Amino acid sequence: MRLAKQTKTNMCGIVGYVGNRAAYPIIIKGLKRLEYRGYDSAGIALLNSELQLAKTKGKVADLEAKADQNHRSGTLGIGHTRWATHGVPNDVNAHPHTSNSGRLVLVHNGIIENYESLRAYLKDQGFSFSSETDTEVLINLIEHIQITQGLKTGKAVQIALNQVVGAYAIAVFDKERPAEMVVAKLGSPLAIGLGKDEYFVASDASPFIEYTNRSIYLEDNEMAVISREKGLKMYSIPDNSRVDPNVQDLQLSLEKIEKGGYDHFMLKEIYEQPRAIIDTFRGRLLSKDQKIQLSGLEENKAVFQKAKRIIIIACGTSWHGGLVGEYLFEDAARIPVEVEYASEFRYRNPVIGSDDVVIAISQSGETADTLAAIKLAKEAGAFVFGICNVVGSSIARAADTGAYTHAGPEIGVASTKAFTTQITILMLIGLRLGQLRGTLSSEDFVRVAAELEALPKAVETVLKSEKEIEKISKSYKDATNFLYLGRGYNFPVALEGALKLKEISYIHAEGYPAAEMKHGPIALIDKNMPVVVIATSKGHYEKVVSNIQEIKSRNGKIIAVVTKGDKSVKALADHVIEIPEVTESLTPILASVPLQLLAYHIAVMRGCNVDQPRNLAKSVTVE
Repeated sequence: MRLAKQTKTNMCGIVGYVGNRAAYPIIIKGLKRLEYRGYDSAGIALLNSELQLAKTKGKVADLEAKADQNHRSGTLGIGHTRWATHGVPNDVNAHPHTSNSGRLVLVHNGIIENYESLRAYLKDQGFSFSSETDTEVLINLIEHIQITQGLKTGKAVQIALNQVVGAYAIAVFDKERPAEMVVAKLGSPLAIGLGKDEYFVASDASPFIEYTNRSIYLEDNEMAVISREKGLKMYSIPDNSRVDPNVQDLQLSLEKIEKGGYDHFMLKEIYEQPRAIIDTFRGRLLSKDQKIQLSGLEENKAVFQKAKRIIIIACGTSWHGGLVGEYLFEDAARIPVEVEYASEFRYRNPVIGSDDVVIAISQSGETADTLAAIKLAKEAGAFVFGICNVVGSSIARAADTGAYTHAGPEIGVASTKAFTTQITILMLIGLRLGQLRGTLSSEDFVRVAAELEALPKAVETVLKSEKEIEKISKSYKDATNFLYLGRGYNFPVALEGALKLKEISYIHAEGYPAAEMKHGPIALIDKNMPVVVIATSKGHYEKVVSNIQEIKSRNGKIIAVVTKGDKSVKALADHVIEIPEVTESLTPILASVPLQLLAYHIAVMRGCNVDQPRNLAKSVTVE
């Protein structure tokens, strides 16, 4: 795997059971329900008289095929479906992981950021490692503490977790304590289901909703020791003090819980964007130190410094993200940028040289046209930097280096959080290129970096406008055509807004540079043509107001995305959606969110399958 390591993720799925039933079917069914959280490998560990461990690269169905009858007995067990972070997806790196002695077994979501130093320390203590994962480091750290201090499993876990830096949700058991499990949480969700003389553990409640409606959601820095004989005891991880469990009665249906309480995965993913953006810049953006830490870029900074041109290749939504990247790079780094559809680039005999850097963008990392374009670029001697969301994907392997977005699995076919996290990565690259090429002042770096760090809260503010956007959607659900207009950084937003609408509502929509409206599209404008205009205060505002006046004079219906406090556009538009004020280069992230919601609600009102729109797939792996 060549892309830079992730610093944190909350995805992957954990399922555990302690009780009197057969654990295997409960865990397998639970893993299938959590497969949206990650699906590149899966594993299960059951304890009867002996440990029974089965794990494999691939999905839960592959695990079922691999786990023969000898691996299906026991009333205590843990399972895991993985979204790889440390270590490529394969059988060895799959969870659960065992300690060197084979006594302890653990599954883990998240990332232990100081795993390298811990691994080095444990090697000095005589421990060996068979995988590339941070998880194997954690389970052996627990064992080391347990052995050297003569502690019970729960206490050893508590001490170990106080020595790690990062995020985690874990479930661990000890072969010598066959009716007990220890679980803990920091930054990654973990729920405990309470049955009669039985307990369920999972990343969300969907694996156990059919068995019990009583649950405990662990808070950060909480752990629990769960025993079939002794019941459940909760503790604070920092000081080992007792914690009173907060038992909740689940009210949601299974279907709702699988979607986190949202009606559709797309809506859930829209609302996940603040967290996804944070996870994408966490550990990479150090604004106070004026540093950007993207290892794939730092290890090859000489290539970027001497580059004569950057070519961005992508398809669909990723191509729109690439257009934003063009504006960012040319502004910050003063380097020529071309943005190409991968499907056209690969067929038109493009001029590529060894002084070119090619940035390939893909959510899935499997887009066939983008892969072919990468191959063409490398054959011509160009350096290829990949940006994708799926660890170990084909583009991740084909690129010379790159960076992952931290969006987590995106189930809805219409991309939302993948788009905003792609722009986040491109912003980080742009800032660092500006530093490397001496074209970005320290003052501008600090200002933009600080605004980027604050952006997730601004996105949360925009999301509070959903009810208002839903009302607007009702007025236009029966429209047959839409026009989206934007200038500068917001031209790609217009393209992306139009794409979202046509993908999921099946309404014809066209994105256009606002200044080009008079060169054709203005002929279409009448009272039946809704026009969405991105009219933020930063960047070409007066020109956009002029465009809006032209639309108004032809009886067009105007939906305007404006900066909070705007008066000029508000006086002209039929509907206004406000977003917080940010520097111009960050407006694409904020302005795209209301357009996602607009498309979503129109599609729902039209009775469309939002998550699985007709004729589309999440990843286009064929030409």
